[in-house]
Amino acid sequence: MEISDTYLSISGESRSTFRDKASRFIGLAMPVESEEEAKLKLEAIRKEYYDANHHCYAYRIGSTGDVYRVNDDGEPSGTAGRPIHGQILSKGLSDILVVVIRYFGGTKLGVPGLIHAYKTTSAEALSQARIIQKTITEKMVILFEYPRMNEVMRILKDDGVSILSQQFDESCRIVVAVRKSKSGEIKQRLSLLMNISICEYIS
Repeated sequence: MEISDTYLSISGESRSTFRDKASRFIGLAMPVESEEEAKLKLEAIRKEYYDANHHCYAYRIGSTGDVYRVNDDGEPSGTAGRPIHGQILSKGLSDILVVVIRYFGGTKLGVPGLIHAYKTTSAEALSQARIIQKTITEKMVILFEYPRMNEVMRILKDDGVSILSQQFDESCRIVVAVRKSKSGEIKQRLSLLMNISICEYIS
C-alpha cells in the first residue's frame, strides 16, 4: 500500500474584500506552520486593523489538519469562524490561517447574511492564493562508527533525504529528514550495515 506523504497549503498571503449593507469585510489568507505563529500573526493583524469591529478567523495546522481553531470574535456563534474553516476544508488546505476583518456598517445582516459574508470573503481570499504541495517528512538520528561513514553517506544520497545536522568523530551522529514514503526503505537499508543505530529524533 502506497503511503501518502504530501498535503496542500498556500505559498504566501492573499486577500479579498466584500461589502454588504455598508459593512466592509477584508479577507486575509496566509501560511502558518504552528499555533504560535498563527497567534503572532493574529496579534499583528489586530494591531494593524485596530479600528475594526471584528477579527474572525480559522486556522488548520499539520499534515492531517488535526490542530485547528475557529473564532467568531463577538459575532453570533457559528456565523464566522465555522464558515471560514469550511472554506479551508473545501480546498483541502492545512498550515494556513484565514482572518476576516469586519467594519460594521450600521445595518445588521442577520445570521444567514453573516454566514454568507464570511464564507464569500474567505472563499475569495483562498481563490487568490497559490496552492502548493508540501511533503511530510520523518526525522531520524543515525549513530555509527567512523569506518561506516562512506556506506552510510551513500545510502543518504538517495532522493528525499536531507541532512539536518552532522557530527563526525570516532562515533558519528547524523540527523536526517526523510520523505515519509521512503523512510521504511532507508531504515531497512541502513539496518543491513554493521554497528548502526537508528532512533527517532526528539527535539
